[in-house]
Amino acid sequence: MSAPDAKPAWMPHQPADRILSTLKTRGALGIPDIAKVLNVTVEAVRQQMAKLETEGLVDAESRSSGRGRPTQIWRLTGEGHKRFPDTHAEMTVQMISAVISVFGEKGMDQLIGAREAVMRANYKEAMRGARSLKTRLERLAEIRSREGYMAEFRAEVKADGDGQEDPGQSFLFIENHCPICTAAQACTGFCRSELQLFDEVLGPDVSVSRVEHVLAGARRCAYRVEPKASAP
Repeated sequence: MSAPDAKPAWMPHQPADRILSTLKTRGALGIPDIAKVLNVTVEAVRQQMAKLETEGLVDAESRSSGRGRPTQIWRLTGEGHKRFPDTHAEMTVQMISAVISVFGEKGMDQLIGAREAVMRANYKEAMRGARSLKTRLERLAEIRSREGYMAEFRAEVKADGDGQEDPGQSFLFIENHCPICTAAQACTGFCRSELQLFDEVLGPDVSVSRVEHVLAGARRCAYRVEPKASAP
């Protein structure tokens, strides 16, 4: 479970949407934790949660925390996840099927490659002048968030005590939403392409590995980004 005091990068104005966004970006949380993230009262969250549950957008499970009553932990339902758009999902799947039908799997691979080439050029341009890994990740998160991925990153290893970035520091790059999820389900080449793309644009001095994957049942996609060990 993510830290409840970390605020989501995207913050809608409507109370119900703010709660949905918090659960989307932070995972399952209790009502007190949601209230803390949004800086509102527990009662205000409880009232909104009752409405969201009635609409089928959230549900709860009880978790034992030792002594006392079990804690209610709230999460998005499938309908709740659908509130976050999957861009032109139905048309995308139809187009993928049509491409494979007319041009075969090779044609689909060429299409994905062409998309990847455009993205690579744009991402590399955005990385121009970014020397530190942290700066590169900041820029990548900005780009991916504009594209609808609700991206963020966090350090996995604390910086040196003097406040300077540790050159051996590793990061977790997180995408809380996948706006092309339906397309990726129809053709896994999109996911393979994006993993390779991250590896290229973040530089030859780092390695990128996927540690969470929506298509494998996770609530988000996450990548471990770490500097490669220096040669002896």
